[in-house]
Amino acid sequence: MAIWQARAPRMTEPAAGSIYDLGYRRYEGVRAGRRRAWWALYFDSLRAAFGLGRGAAAKIAPAILIGLALMPAIVQLAIGALVSADVELITHDDYYNLVKFLLALYCAVLAPDIVGRDQRSRSLVLYFARAISRVDYALAKYAAMFTAMLAITLVPQLLLFFGNALATPDFQDYLKEDWDQFLPIVATSALGAALISSVGLAIAAQTPRRAFATVGIIIAFVFTFVLAGLMVSELASDITRVTIFASPFSLIEGFTAWIFRVAPSDSDSFVLRAGYPLAAYAAAGVAVTVAGLGLLVLRYQRVEA
Repeated sequence: MAIWQARAPRMTEPAAGSIYDLGYRRYEGVRAGRRRAWWALYFDSLRAAFGLGRGAAAKIAPAILIGLALMPAIVQLAIGALVSADVELITHDDYYNLVKFLLALYCAVLAPDIVGRDQRSRSLVLYFARAISRVDYALAKYAAMFTAMLAITLVPQLLLFFGNALATPDFQDYLKEDWDQFLPIVATSALGAALISSVGLAIAAQTPRRAFATVGIIIAFVFTFVLAGLMVSELASDITRVTIFASPFSLIEGFTAWIFRVAPSDSDSFVLRAGYPLAAYAAAGVAVTVAGLGLLVLRYQRVEA
């Protein structure tokens, strides 16, 4: 007769676990507030514009484009040092014509990175949940973009100005004779940087996709320049001539000539062919800058965080 022995049910062993004290605690220090948050966002965006704090690949494109923008000034300084300081192959009022496509390319690289990364990473909600407002965010991004563009528009011209002064036998005499060029240099650089920044950011902020933003910015600068040229030079009617104000490049050329009080150096210039007063380009440049900044602010008023 078999004897069956009942076995006690096996008890499931409890899962092992650990509790770790990570040291999190509530912040009890002084809260810097809205102004400090704005400046922090500005400096962080400005660092990102030059690839600082990021990998080497992020620094390559800004470094190359800035170096190319400096090249005309370096060439002029080399000519002044080797030949004669009186030889001006490159002048301040014509500098934009030499680097305008570089400025557009720099903007196309920079703007999608300044405003697109936060949209791609969906981190806008983190900004808007704190002290900073949507308008603050837009203005901080614009200020960072403007500063970065000002570096590439103003620094080469200052290098050219003081380099020419140092190449002359008498530094002080050069400054006395050409000091009136300094304020126009600063004015054209600031207005050009403001215009390019507003147009670039207004386009780049509409999409988180870098490729779409880059293509859109290039179209806004290059295509409008070509289109305005065709309308002014080929059709040449009172209606088609107005398209000259749709080209940021033409606006920069016009208000640069107006500020320096000279005519455009190129006899085939679309600005000359259009026949409008040069002051009109300065007014249009300011209007486009304000409109672009308004579109940027409006975009962040409506964008989903």
